[in-house]
Amino acid sequence: MRHYMDETLQMLAAHLAALALQEDVGKGDLTGSTLLDATKTATAELKIKRDGVVSGLQWLEIVFAKLDPAAQVQYECVDGDRVRAGAIAARVTCAQPALVAGERTALNLIQRLSGIATLAARFMDAIEGTRCMVFDTRKTTPGLRAFEKYAVRCGGAANHRLGLYDEMMIKENHLYLSGLALPQAIARLRKAHPGVRLTAEAENLQEAMAAIDAGANIVLLDDFSHDEIRQAVKYRGPSDEAVKRCQLEVSGGVTLESVRSYAETGVERISVGALTHSAVAMDISLKVLRG
Repeated sequence: MRHYMDETLQMLAAHLAALALQEDVGKGDLTGSTLLDATKTATAELKIKRDGVVSGLQWLEIVFAKLDPAAQVQYECVDGDRVRAGAIAARVTCAQPALVAGERTALNLIQRLSGIATLAARFMDAIEGTRCMVFDTRKTTPGLRAFEKYAVRCGGAANHRLGLYDEMMIKENHLYLSGLALPQAIARLRKAHPGVRLTAEAENLQEAMAAIDAGANIVLLDDFSHDEIRQAVKYRGPSDEAVKRCQLEVSGGVTLESVRSYAETGVERISVGALTHSAVAMDISLKVLRG
């Protein structure tokens, strides 16, 4: 599926670009401003150097427009496209000093987001044919969460809650510090925030059953064995009505090699923190065309 940054993400990107350029360019590019002619333009190609899924391409426009308002970007693909090594994803034309000054800032985010999108796509490919969906977590780079979760969507996976403000999730620490049992915590949250989706983390099968009975929308089976997961699925029930009432999610140590075996247990969701905290940046270059 093709994706584009919405207005909110573009606004955040503009702020991030200003900060990133200040970090890299500072008072000015000593090399480029001395050697290059600001009255002359040049064109560079964004070249993909390994197979993957691209994400964050609009970042090119945002970065180079801050260095040269006349900068132009021509796209050969869009976010969410699967690309092969050697493909040209975009071309940038702007003043020569701006082109070299913005190169690293432009590449850094695109490489990062494309790496996340590529890993997300690999996980989704691994569970193709099951009813399961892969989700990200809150294990994101501070300040980049909106972009990294966008990249997850570009790769075909889904977003868990965006933060602590949009969904509720009861974790082990909440129960320990509050002194509440899991059903009590669910009841208190339901009363305080009716209508808000609630996930309850279960440490064992008994907690999972209690959370299902107490009315959690999602029960997160943390570090469960495959047999325990299948028991939780059986207890919840396979009917559409049961699934609508409560979905089951697997979390903890899921890898590309193991994700399908978890998906085949019958759960609807698998959360993978590695999508954002361990993705390898895609190898991409921005090279000037030579006449």
